[in-house]
Amino acid sequence: MKRRIKVLQLQPDFNVKHHSFADLAEQIVLSLPASDYEVVSAFLKGRPAGDDPVSRAERSVYFDFSDAQLKGARLRALWRLFRFCREERFDVVICNRFKPVNMMLLLNRWLRIPLCIGIAHNLGDYERSYRRRQVSLRADAHWRFVGVSAAVRDELIGYGSGFTPQNTVAITNAIDIDQAESLQLDRDAARQALGLSATARVIGTIGRQVPVKGYRYLVQAFARIADRHADAQLILIGDGREHAGLKDEVARLGLEGRVLLPGMRPYAMQYVRAFDVWIMPSLAEGFPLALLEGMSGRLPVIASDIPSMHELVAGAEGLLVPPTDVDALAEAMDCYLAVSPDELRSKGGRCYNYLKAHHGISEYRAAYRRLIESGLRANTEGER
Repeated sequence: MKRRIKVLQLQPDFNVKHHSFADLAEQIVLSLPASDYEVVSAFLKGRPAGDDPVSRAERSVYFDFSDAQLKGARLRALWRLFRFCREERFDVVICNRFKPVNMMLLLNRWLRIPLCIGIAHNLGDYERSYRRRQVSLRADAHWRFVGVSAAVRDELIGYGSGFTPQNTVAITNAIDIDQAESLQLDRDAARQALGLSATARVIGTIGRQVPVKGYRYLVQAFARIADRHADAQLILIGDGREHAGLKDEVARLGLEGRVLLPGMRPYAMQYVRAFDVWIMPSLAEGFPLALLEGMSGRLPVIASDIPSMHELVAGAEGLLVPPTDVDALAEAMDCYLAVSPDELRSKGGRCYNYLKAHHGISEYRAAYRRLIESGLRANTEGER
């Protein structure tokens, strides 16, 4: 019987989603058929509670490290992880985010796992010189690095600190479009659930309400067009440390009832079709899954013209605006609110078609399989 390739996917925190359409760690698990791979999911912190879902991997491991154990020298945590990997004899370790990457950069000097993959999820993940220095000192032929967009990959290579065109690739984020669509309520049901009028022109988004998302500029921009579009509403679903400040800004601008902040909603993806336009005024992103989610609802998009979103939005024929530019945001919303519902639906259909052609989950899964196969082959041949 053929020996299966043994893969560990290591994550900093337990955060498995009920639905896997945009849970990309789980999509990596699903990309590796059980006939050829034995996959273990491991989490440095946290574990499922109550009815929380568990990983689709064959086995899950919860280290339950505290924050204190993962800071500083981390000797106890490193020793436990070392013993675990030594006993399991993995062929591949996939590290999500810097902390797991940093730990395995050190430990693989002794473990000699044939292939380690480090995934960078955001621009700026390696902005700190300390992080770049770890890669420069410790990334050897066993390592490959992945940026979740071409912009993230290019930033990594540009550092010149152990990231090279040979060991660093882009595997662009994607979603399971069919699963995402199956979770979405139809327009009328979604609007009823959110308390929206059936006849309103709704611009909306879903995401964490933190400064980098640029929502304060969005509220200010909506204030400039609200009088010209009496039937328009803006809805921002989500929560975060800026939620209270956004409520204050809405009150200051006299937009109560026009700008809605319903807070966090479970399974918020189901409400996408309540919107007529999807908007993302982010100041920075690695590669925003939320934008793909909006496009899966067949919505036209407005987004900030930043490296990680430019190609996607331009290809989908959406509207790009400079980040923090309130005038440009207002103009873009004005543009879409001025066209007929049929034309908006047509624009949304083009966004959806672009999403299907370029960001479906099949290619994402295949790209990780190719990376693992080519990395193992190269390292095996190199040791002969």
